[in-house]
Amino acid sequence: MKKNCFIKKSFCTFAKKIMKQITHEYLVENNLILFETIIGSQAYGTQTPTSDIDKKFVYILPMDNIMGTGYVEQINVNKDYTGWEIRRFLELMGSNNPTVLELLNSPEDCIISKHPLFDLILEQKEAFITKICKDSFGGYARQQIKKAKGLNKKQNWEKDKVVRKDLLDFCYVLEGEKSIPWRKWNEYGTFDEKFIGAVNIPNAKDVYALFYDINSDRCFSERHKLSFREDEISDYKKAGVKIGLGYKGLVNTGHEDEDGKINYGISNQLRLSSVPKGEKVIATIVYNKDGYSEHCKDYKEYQEWLENRNEARYVETQEHGQRIDGKNMMHCMRLIQMSKEIGRGEGIIVRRPDAQELLKIRRGEVDLETLIELADKEIAEMDEIFDNCNLPSKVDKNLVNDLLIKIRKEFYS
Repeated sequence: MKKNCFIKKSFCTFAKKIMKQITHEYLVENNLILFETIIGSQAYGTQTPTSDIDKKFVYILPMDNIMGTGYVEQINVNKDYTGWEIRRFLELMGSNNPTVLELLNSPEDCIISKHPLFDLILEQKEAFITKICKDSFGGYARQQIKKAKGLNKKQNWEKDKVVRKDLLDFCYVLEGEKSIPWRKWNEYGTFDEKFIGAVNIPNAKDVYALFYDINSDRCFSERHKLSFREDEISDYKKAGVKIGLGYKGLVNTGHEDEDGKINYGISNQLRLSSVPKGEKVIATIVYNKDGYSEHCKDYKEYQEWLENRNEARYVETQEHGQRIDGKNMMHCMRLIQMSKEIGRGEGIIVRRPDAQELLKIRRGEVDLETLIELADKEIAEMDEIFDNCNLPSKVDKNLVNDLLIKIRKEFYS
């Protein structure tokens, strides 16, 4: 039994060791990189002084990792530097993944390294161009239009979506057929939230009856002069009467943020109180709890975006002032043109002959709203080209399988 446990533990240790070895450095040191190239704007010819240098690579794992449990299909060095194992790479080629097909057609000045075995794939690259490109390239183009419109882009969010709100901004007083924002209804501060008692109204979701503790207000509200408050408290003590009704207040106002402002974000619930019978209702409110929770989520996302945003791209969008992301529209038009070229049998042209026109789009030197309308027409034309082209409908699965077997056999032998 002990021997079996030792063998099992030794195997696990060995497996972890293999996994740890599979890094980009390990692949380079052991000549396992089959192909590496620069992609993206540098390859398209649309780079700007602030453009990142994106790189992709294709590698082959040691035989032990293929035969055992240490298969690693993808390695991410960083967000701009990733690679695929040869099997995963060929699978992506079979689905006409645009990034992978562009990699196969990299300009010579972008290729960093190439193993002789990778020529087996390059010799067959035309066989991987099929009608699926209409959906893969065209689908990416359609996505870029959605992104460019910026309906969910943080830099285009309206001011009231990115300014921190609190629970009271989502409370509304019901008056007849109207709902009036609490802060507008109480704009003169007649009722201090600290002295309000709220109770649920039965069978009415998120609807509350509000009551007011006027005696606590007179004794403790800072709206009154200190001398007035002291006199009120003194009168109560002389009469031997308890001061106030002990309402908990409408919201939790016991905490402050770093700027000294009241922090209402501790809970998404209103505070409930016990109210004696006979007390008079001052208002009936509805609390949009779902709206407040959604706002908190949006605000958190916005703060994270501020921290991590691409400052150069943000400034670029703000400078042309079109509330549409020029970079997304540039990629949209590039993908449409590449799709049309593929459908016409011209192959995959990565280094763009229309690079300067694309850069004008990115800089917002054309009307981007009009360009979106043009893109819809271009996509329709692209669809028609593919409907009438002679490309095969899909990649031959045997081609993918045969290439993978041949490359592995030759490499491992």
